[in-house]
Amino acid sequence: MNTKLTLTMEQTVIDKAKKYASDTERSLSDLVENYFKALTRESAPAEIEITPLVRSLQGAFHAPEDMDYQKELADRLTNKYR
Repeated sequence: MNTKLTLTMEQTVIDKAKKYASDTERSLSDLVENYFKALTRESAPAEIEITPLVRSLQGAFHAPEDMDYQKELADRLTNKYR
């Protein structure tokens, strides 16, 4: 049984959500309903199985202790998109 629900939120969020729903050929009600279903799902998501190949790579890279991961990532992305 479907029941009407009234929500209050920022107009810009509503506009973007309506555009997304239109672009994906779905109704806004369908998007909200599926989002609520995902939020309230009782069973825990299935654990991702690690393949033997990925498991064999575990521990293959040892970064220096003083490595700044965020800085390294930012530098590499900057170089990539120049």
